[in-house]
Order: sequence, then C-alpha cells, then structure tokens
Amino acid sequence: MKLRQLAAPLLAVIVFLVFWEGLVWVNDWPNYKMASPSDLVPAFTQYWELFFIMGWQTLWRTVVGLLLAIVVGVAIGMVMGFSKTMRDALYPLLVGFNAVPKATVVPIVALMFVGAHDFNTILIAFMISFFPIAVSISIGLSTLEPEYRDILRALGASQTTIFWKIALPKTLPEFFGALKVSVTLAFIGTNLMEIVSPHGRGLGALFDSGKTNSDYPLMFAVLIALAFLGIVLYYVVVALEKTFAGWAERAPG
Repeated sequence: MKLRQLAAPLLAVIVFLVFWEGLVWVNDWPNYKMASPSDLVPAFTQYWELFFIMGWQTLWRTVVGLLLAIVVGVAIGMVMGFSKTMRDALYPLLVGFNAVPKATVVPIVALMFVGAHDFNTILIAFMISFFPIAVSISIGLSTLEPEYRDILRALGASQTTIFWKIALPKTLPEFFGALKVSVTLAFIGTNLMEIVSPHGRGLGALFDSGKTNSDYPLMFAVLIALAFLGIVLYYVVVALEKTFAGWAERAPG
C-alpha cells in the first residue's frame, strides 16, 4: 500500500513532464513562448542558491500566514457555529470580503505599510486563506446532532466537555479538508505580494526578476518550485490529518 501511494503520484508527475516536453517539441515552441522541462534544468543549476534563499523566504511567510488563518478562522468558525445570531450576522461580511479579488487588495496593503514586506506578505497570505477554515468549522459545529448534546447535558457534562468530546472530533474532517484548500491559497497570497511589492523578496520576486530580464526558463522554474513547496506543505497537512483524524477515512468500496 505504501509503495502504491508513493509510486502513483510519482508516475503522474513523470507522465505530466513527458507530456509537457512532448507538447513543446511537437509545436516547436521557443522557450520564450513555452519553456519545456529540459529548459528548466539549466535555470535551476545556475540559480540554485537563489532558489534556496528565496524559497525559504516564501515558505516561512506562507506558513506564518497559514497559522494565523487557522487561529482566526477557527475562532470565527466557533463563534458562528455556536451562535445562529452571529452566523447570520457574520456570513454576509465574510462572503463579501472573500468575493473581493485579493489581487486588488495587494497594492492597497503594499501602499499602506510601505517597507514592511514581511508583514504585508503574511497579511495577504492570511487574508486569502482563512475563509475556508472559518466556514468549515462553522458548518461542522452548526450541524452537530442535538441528541448528542442533550444526552451529555443530561449526564451533567459542561459545554467545555461537549466541545472536546463531541464537537471537536466532528469538525476535524471538515477542518483538514478546508486546510488543504487554504495551503494553496496561502501560497497564492504570498506570491501576489512578492511580485507586486517594490520591496518584494521570495520566489515571487525571483519570478518578477525573470520577467524583467526576459528569462522565461527562470520564470517557469519558479512556477515549478512554487508547485513543489505547495505539494510538500499539502502532504504535511495530510500527515497531520492521518494522525488526528485518521478515524474518519473510509476505505474505497
């Protein structure tokens, strides 16, 4: 089973790269139109030190923004999940906020906090990723079966006990499902700020440098590096899910 779980995604990546290389070769596209995987190797080799430095900068800001999104998203989700009044009040605000394209918010934040690049990047990563977490927690708590609460209350359980014994385990599958989505969203937010900000650093700034210098293989190499970091962080979430909510996984029939 472990061999299959490792081989299946690896084979899918290989097939994708071969298809990508073949598509460029068949259409005879120059690298300034569509770089092929073989064009990316020299870019990674030439700029490997920059990829490590910039990749780390992108990764830690994304993780911090995601952690803030978890804290705030869980808190808001709990408020909405336990109170119908708060749910009715906050949902329109959250939906409206999430409907605003974050690409339009990035320049505003960059101008408001000029020079505070780390703060700006973390803020955008947080803003773009907390919504799925808040909604998942809210839905998980608001759909909690009332019979369970009534039985525990009849046995003298407190609200805290009900939360830890019933509500929290029930919301874990929804929480980790939303967290998988938020991981990719957080990377989008981080790179938007890194590209737009005049003080940008990280892989987004490296991408912008490649665009300025018309180094298209470097630009595509940055995209692959971002995809790699996203996959790594995604599987970190999968490992946490198996540890804390593995009981919810069902084997295919």
